Amino acid sequence: MKLQDIYEKKEGEKLFLLGNEAAVRGVLEAGISFTSTYPGTPSSEIGNVLAKIAGEAGVYFEFSVNEKVALEVSAAAAASGLRSFVFMKHVGLNVAADAFMSTAYTGVRGGMIILSADDPSMHSSQNEQDNRLMAQLAGVPVLEPSNPQEMKDFMVYGINTSEQYKIPVMMRTTTRVSHMRGIVELGPIKPGEKEGFFKKEEPGFTIAPAYARKMRQELVKKLNQLEITGNNSPLNRIVRESKKNRVGIITSGVSYNYVLDTVNKYSLPVNILKLGLCYPFPRELMKNFITNLDDIIVVEEVEPFLEKEVLSIIGQEGWQKKVYGKLDRTLPHIYEYNPDIVEQSLTQVLKMGVPEKNPEIDFTDITPPMRPPVLCPGCPHRSTIYGIKKAVQSLKIKKENIIYSNDIGCYTLAMQPPYYMADYCICMGSSIGIASGMSKATKQKIIALIGDSTFFHAGIPPLINAVHQKADIMVVILDNRVTAMTGGQPNPGILTDIGGEKGMVVSIEELSKAAGAGYVKTIDPGDLDNSVKTFKEGLQYEGVSVIISRSPCVVFVKPEKERLTYQINQEKCTRCLICLRQFNCPALYQREDGSIDINYLLCTDCGYCVQVCPQKAIEVKK
Repeated sequence: MKLQDIYEKKEGEKLFLLGNEAAVRGVLEAGISFTSTYPGTPSSEIGNVLAKIAGEAGVYFEFSVNEKVALEVSAAAAASGLRSFVFMKHVGLNVAADAFMSTAYTGVRGGMIILSADDPSMHSSQNEQDNRLMAQLAGVPVLEPSNPQEMKDFMVYGINTSEQYKIPVMMRTTTRVSHMRGIVELGPIKPGEKEGFFKKEEPGFTIAPAYARKMRQELVKKLNQLEITGNNSPLNRIVRESKKNRVGIITSGVSYNYVLDTVNKYSLPVNILKLGLCYPFPRELMKNFITNLDDIIVVEEVEPFLEKEVLSIIGQEGWQKKVYGKLDRTLPHIYEYNPDIVEQSLTQVLKMGVPEKNPEIDFTDITPPMRPPVLCPGCPHRSTIYGIKKAVQSLKIKKENIIYSNDIGCYTLAMQPPYYMADYCICMGSSIGIASGMSKATKQKIIALIGDSTFFHAGIPPLINAVHQKADIMVVILDNRVTAMTGGQPNPGILTDIGGEKGMVVSIEELSKAAGAGYVKTIDPGDLDNSVKTFKEGLQYEGVSVIISRSPCVVFVKPEKERLTYQINQEKCTRCLICLRQFNCPALYQREDGSIDINYLLCTDCGYCVQVCPQKAIEVKK
């Protein structure tokens, strides 16, 4: 499939789309003209696609500096009458929470979709979080698609609902829905408005206590109306009805797929209620569904969000019914589900025997060997980390007297051996704030590691705070000229050209100086001697020192000049293993005879290892 197919294919045609790609087509069919994000897996592909097609498709798109700003700019567009779309991973909504909660109060004029891509089992995240709870806290309705077709269709339904009730709508996806592929039948593209106009009227969009109290009343009214809508919405429907059996299943999202697979596989005579508009809870629909049932099974990922509502209805009605789910441990409370988990739970409740698997053809129990994530061969972060270690050793700072405050990015992998440079890491931008606090709480030396994109995202305020509080820390900004961990998206430190508009470059050096850092230097991690010298100076500086280690990502940024190819001179090599045990590049390995060699399938010819070898045994290949 060509990316332009997403905006060129006509109504009635079909495409084989990733869930995230289907969301982009949904943007076009919903008449959305303003989109924004900060990249975060599992939502990253939405932004990657929009960045490439936005100009041709007639949609404004930006990679914002963080999720809060992304939500704010899209909320502003919606307040101006445009239809807008902002998307992020689940923890990104934590960053945007302040604006998210208040936008529910102010409402919108044009429709607004807020997509939260949750990550059950934490495949690429620091926590497991169910943002249906965040939506309930804010008072924002939630749509929960189960497949790529619904990802697209729910965008249209959601934007119309948002505009009708003048309220932002959350689309809650999970990793499997975002990353599954399926055949999607296309609808008509609706061109979005190119220009909005903000009408000034009271109370408008100003959250002051006197206005907010009235807005709160209006929000509750909207939610009450949306509950009635949910009772009759086509997104909430009874998929199967069996009058012979008094067992019902209530489910949503990707769990619905697993339920349907099991029910069809064993021809289970059960009733199924699928919820696509899961908040506000369609209480009447749920009540009517469970009235004549004896047993109810609730299948949903992460939190018992729907299950508690079912129990609430049963309690209010005084019914004697058994509810199976997370709370009674029928289904796991944590991590994502799969067909086997759902199959085992359903057949257990229904007291059915599951046929034994044929060992000759069953491969489900074969677990592939685990391989820990590592920095790529040629990654400049490896050379930066190695240089820091050498500087610390040169200054003879004891291991227990130095604290490494790390952050969210590729460099988090410094936590692994042989580096062990991540003593504290909790969220985006936290490394500098943690370092500042540690410098006041202890007499140890603190090094904060943070990436260029993460620095722009959330590192500037804590840097200002560290300077203001006279913290004694060294901040190392690992600038690889891209947002690498989420797929190579741009950030304010590099020149961008998205949708035909060129962005201005923002200098990390000038920001650091403006924040008040007394020592600001930029290094090339490829120059190991200078890196070690600069790190030593930074560690000895009293106050806040900032060192920018700048070299492009080996995966996403092409080198400016042709690189040389290297080889091991076996006559010079003493097999000291420093290159393996301390530098630890995956392209270097030890043969069975004990000699060191280079795997040219992995080697990127970066040349960093040349400076690591004390015997100068790594040479240019002739």
